[in-house]
Amino acid sequence: MSNAVGVWSLYSREVRRFMKVYLQTLFAPVVTTLLFLAVFALALGGADRTAAGFPFVEFLAPGLIMMAIAQNAFANTSSSIVISKVQGNIVDTLMPPFTPNELTAAIALGGATRGLTVGLVVGVAMSLVVDMHMHALGYIVFHAFAASLMLSLLGVIGGIWAEKFDHMAALTNFVVTPLSFLSGTFYTIDRLPAVAQTIAHLNPFLYMIDGFRYGFIGYSDTNPLIGVAVMVGVDATLWIISYRLFKSGFKLKA
Repeated sequence: MSNAVGVWSLYSREVRRFMKVYLQTLFAPVVTTLLFLAVFALALGGADRTAAGFPFVEFLAPGLIMMAIAQNAFANTSSSIVISKVQGNIVDTLMPPFTPNELTAAIALGGATRGLTVGLVVGVAMSLVVDMHMHALGYIVFHAFAASLMLSLLGVIGGIWAEKFDHMAALTNFVVTPLSFLSGTFYTIDRLPAVAQTIAHLNPFLYMIDGFRYGFIGYSDTNPLIGVAVMVGVDATLWIISYRLFKSGFKLKA
């Protein structure tokens, strides 16, 4: 990149945004995730259930951590752009001599950093109540980064498209949350009817959670290598879309 100092400065700004309110951005997801674990794994009898031959809490934990990573990465970039547009200070981001690629990199990596940080904090808290294993560290690291980048880029695209906070709420409620819950977080895909299994395999969220879970317990509903390829392809596609939106100034420049 030709403007490394500028990219670092913009990235640092994105990181400082969520670090200043760490109780909301880092520790609140811990409470939410542990509540999900308590409801789905304990209150519904999960302590005595198994999934794919594993205790249900061990099967469930990686998916809940990944959901926290994804949702917070999306929230960081989408809120950053929408707030700047609503307050009218998006020009402060667009006026400096950034290329579209540099804008995409700085903002998306800032959101990915929040996702990864939340994942680390949630993972540490989860390990206090769940017996966490580590089957393949490489898959854990790759899918944590690839998923946080994917949702961060999706947040960039959504933030550029949205004109008000209601639009972002719609994306969260009707796109991100449903895809997260229907991605095999709480069940194995082979429990679904054949048609539903086919539809599930079209959901990229399945591969990020499946590969992440494989890294912990060694079980996967899909081929882990196919999951890696899907994540790389989706991230590349979203990056190109984000690049083109910044380049065209779509809903950014008057």
